[in-house]
Amino acid sequence: MTAMWNGCLADTDYFEMRSRGGHEYGVWVTTPPGYDPATPAPVMYVLDGNWTVGMTAPLIVTQADPMQQIRPYVQVSVGYAGEEAQHWATLRNRDLVPPGEPVAPEFVDAVEMGVDTGRMTREQADAYLAELRDTRADAFLAFLTEELNPRIEREYGTAASGHGLFGYSYGGLFSLYAWLSGCTLFESIGAGSPGVVGEDSQIFARLRELGDNLPAAKLHVTVNERELFGDLAVYQNLAKNTAVLLHRLGSRDGTVTSEVLRETHVTGLQASFLSYLRTCRSQ
Repeated sequence: MTAMWNGCLADTDYFEMRSRGGHEYGVWVTTPPGYDPATPAPVMYVLDGNWTVGMTAPLIVTQADPMQQIRPYVQVSVGYAGEEAQHWATLRNRDLVPPGEPVAPEFVDAVEMGVDTGRMTREQADAYLAELRDTRADAFLAFLTEELNPRIEREYGTAASGHGLFGYSYGGLFSLYAWLSGCTLFESIGAGSPGVVGEDSQIFARLRELGDNLPAAKLHVTVNERELFGDLAVYQNLAKNTAVLLHRLGSRDGTVTSEVLRETHVTGLQASFLSYLRTCRSQ
């Protein structure tokens, strides 16, 4: 990285990687200050890197917080590279949404409202919705576990186990999908304001299929107070369905935990990440 960016994201490397499926990804790797591969740390995978890296990677200093120390981890933020980086908010739909996930009418209404208010062009809205017609969270999960993780382990000397995954919004939906898929790479998973917008979500279908045979990995879910009590139907549904999900899961002897944050959907990212760290990775 350039000296300017290294000053903002200390101890961070950046590289680009093409998946077997032909998609190009940007990857930021942030190591703790003074990291020694001789004492390998597990990896924390953070989704939506183009948006999240600036708000989450600097929090790696929590590993040295004397008031609540977080267990060591190497953060790997995954986003999009090159010309595609500017379209990350659209491309994430392809990668983070489970195959066959229904598109809720409230979600379409929210996109149309973006056009009406000038936040999106008609072309951008159409491209955004088009990516939801062939969603491939399964392929992206395979990229993380079978392609990216071996490279990180090889090049950064990270631990072989104890890894974590954090996603927010549609990233949170992906986190739930990864948890329910039985993926064994992650010891703990954080799902912030997961995008379970419809009652017919694949998440509920998968939950019914599994019954009591739920994964052993720890799951921490957050939702925002202002999503629930705001006046946007898409966020109201998200919060309501998250509450239904948590009710069906129960506490699971502490394996499933949750927290309500006093944030909006946009401002809740960093607070959600901190909540996950404090709950799942504190010493």
